[in-house]
Amino acid sequence: MRLELSLRRGGLVIPLLIVALASSSCLRSPEAKSAAALEAGKKLMEQKDTPRAILQFRNAVQATPRNPEVHYQLALAYLAAGDARNGIGSLRRALELNPQHAGARFRLADLMAQLPDLEVVKDAKQRLEALLQDAPGNADTLHTLAFTELKLGELEKATRHLEQAIAAAPQELAFAVSLAEAKLQQKDPKGAESVLTKAIQDFPKSADALVILGRFYAGQNNAVEAERRFRQAISVDPNHGAAVLNLATLLYQTGRKQDAEPFFKRLSSFSDKALQPAYANYLFQEGRRDEALKEVERLVKQDPDDRVARTRLVTAYQSAGRLPDGQKLLSDALKKNQKDLDALLQRGELYIQAGKYAEAEADLNSVLRLKPDAPEIHYALSKLYQARGGSIRQREELTAALRLNPLLLQIRLELAASLIRDKAAQAALDTLDQAPEDQKRTVAIIEQRNWAFLSTKQSAEARKGVDLGLAKARTPDLLLQDAILKIDFKRYPEARQSLREILGKNPEDLRALRTLVGSYMAQNQLRVAVNEVRAYAVAHPKSADVQYFLGNLLLQTGDRTQAKQALATAKAINPNYAPADMSLAQIDLLESNWKDARQELTTILSTKGENPFARQWLGMLEAAAGDKTAAIADFRKVIQLQPDNAKALNNLAFLLVETGDRTEEPLKFAERAKELEPDNPDFEDTLGWVLYSRDVYELAVKHLETSFLKKPTPLVQYHLAMAYFKKGDGNRGKTTLDAALRGDPKLPEAKLAQQVAQEAAAKNRP
Repeated sequence: MRLELSLRRGGLVIPLLIVALASSSCLRSPEAKSAAALEAGKKLMEQKDTPRAILQFRNAVQATPRNPEVHYQLALAYLAAGDARNGIGSLRRALELNPQHAGARFRLADLMAQLPDLEVVKDAKQRLEALLQDAPGNADTLHTLAFTELKLGELEKATRHLEQAIAAAPQELAFAVSLAEAKLQQKDPKGAESVLTKAIQDFPKSADALVILGRFYAGQNNAVEAERRFRQAISVDPNHGAAVLNLATLLYQTGRKQDAEPFFKRLSSFSDKALQPAYANYLFQEGRRDEALKEVERLVKQDPDDRVARTRLVTAYQSAGRLPDGQKLLSDALKKNQKDLDALLQRGELYIQAGKYAEAEADLNSVLRLKPDAPEIHYALSKLYQARGGSIRQREELTAALRLNPLLLQIRLELAASLIRDKAAQAALDTLDQAPEDQKRTVAIIEQRNWAFLSTKQSAEARKGVDLGLAKARTPDLLLQDAILKIDFKRYPEARQSLREILGKNPEDLRALRTLVGSYMAQNQLRVAVNEVRAYAVAHPKSADVQYFLGNLLLQTGDRTQAKQALATAKAINPNYAPADMSLAQIDLLESNWKDARQELTTILSTKGENPFARQWLGMLEAAAGDKTAAIADFRKVIQLQPDNAKALNNLAFLLVETGDRTEEPLKFAERAKELEPDNPDFEDTLGWVLYSRDVYELAVKHLETSFLKKPTPLVQYHLAMAYFKKGDGNRGKTTLDAALRGDPKLPEAKLAQQVAQEAAAKNRP
């Protein structure tokens, strides 16, 4: 349990509401108008009516635009409303007009101190030091200066300034808390305890002080003393939410679940909406899903206008697989308010999960039109394009989200991962290097950098990164990277030790199982790998993932009978386990068992929603079974879902040509497939064949020759031979055709090529 002691002082953050206020004034001078508006704005701020206060301060700015104080008051109102961008802008304007404005100087430095970029924090520190020279005993300045010093690791300076702040304002509990944090960073828990104990004496009726001391003891693994302090806080204030929540959490974490439950349940009746979901969360953690859902539904019925509660309920429906219930809830909300952006965004996300990409795109674009500068909408669009196979568009949206908010670590990581998958490791490293300084030291960034190094075989750099990361935490990704490097250097037993450590923490980590098998295959010990995975599956009989992995491994070894048994076991564990359905269909496809495979794939599509992979396999099945019309229809549906699915585009182009389609469509699809995968020889062959069908023989030969150089197969030879004949190069056509006939004379293309050869010979007879 990590100790969270730092308290930052500031105004209440209130959501900005857009209101219209018409006002008129008959005041005689701009100064008088400004003074009246300024006074009215301050009164509204006292009443926590921030939106109307902003309007009054704007009126003051309009009346006296060169008055630094009105810009400063407007900045405070913006900041209270959570509008940091306009708040900082108004602070800077105030300082332009009066560089010595103490309030603006402090607020700007205070904001800068809270940013993660250490260079900005250093700048804030210099500004605060300058302020301190003008007002040496200012407690707020001392406290904020100490905060910057804590972030910069200057612990002794921070401690000294915090002690000065406490001496200047002994009534401020926040200062004592920050001093305790400084003591902890100096590895002085006794000193921290002494500071907090004194705070209890100075604030004997403060439940806050007792909770903070309780958290300290919890962080020191002193559960008995932590519980005593939390209970003391509740005796001081029975409705102190933090005390009740901390006590419930402590009891739960120490195994006293029955004792914890009444306190979690008590929180559900508190007026603080941030605490109300605690009981539902507890029920979910305990696996009591139905009770948890009823509790979340109760909270929504209690306040139907609470969008946060509604969002929580939709998320609960998602986790329970009840997507239609979530969609209905959001659709009902949108019937009441078509511009409910939260509902539109979340419904779009549900549609993505359900495979309804067109509906998702409509909802997300509606949000984008109304709120183009919201990072979350660009992130949601990136998920849509990822689901549709559009990696380029996915990265565009991730980049847009990151541009709007460079602090979004998860988005930065996903962008880097996408670049690595597309073999752009250096671009991924550049993206990670642009992260704020404090993020660069996180394990997540280190892990992603290692993946970039591994993708480009920079083993030395990857080894340094793995060692650096493992010194911080033994995460699954770092252990997996460690194993991969050890396999590369043939240190197989050590690699397996790291992999088994991953599996000990998460038995269903299929990446670790896959790499474990790979370590044996590197030693030509596939049978040993199969036996170990069999034993592992026996040890984890209730894991559908493990049984599925075993089934696919057996399928790779050619043991289809045993593979079917393992996959059937996975389905018995989880009847809705779609990957097992797909693998069973794959076995039937391999065995040319068209009837069973078709039934399995259509069942997936009818019961689990539109699945582009199942649809694509069905298209390949229909093509193999000779039903080109059905196959074309299937591949068209795939492209509707995934416009950048290169394999579907290629297959559709080929089938259209085979059915005599001479429109622009086959060429368009073939060119797009090659654009997406320029090095794929099969796509090169298809493009050449499409050009052949359009009588563009010179260009067809070029693409077919390229395809044959990369993948010399009889099929491509037949295509190339026909193109040579049509181009008028009979000698090369005959040589290529003869070679193809020696390779595979039974292909359907053999007769067609021979016919073209005969036509060419007849044409050339005198």
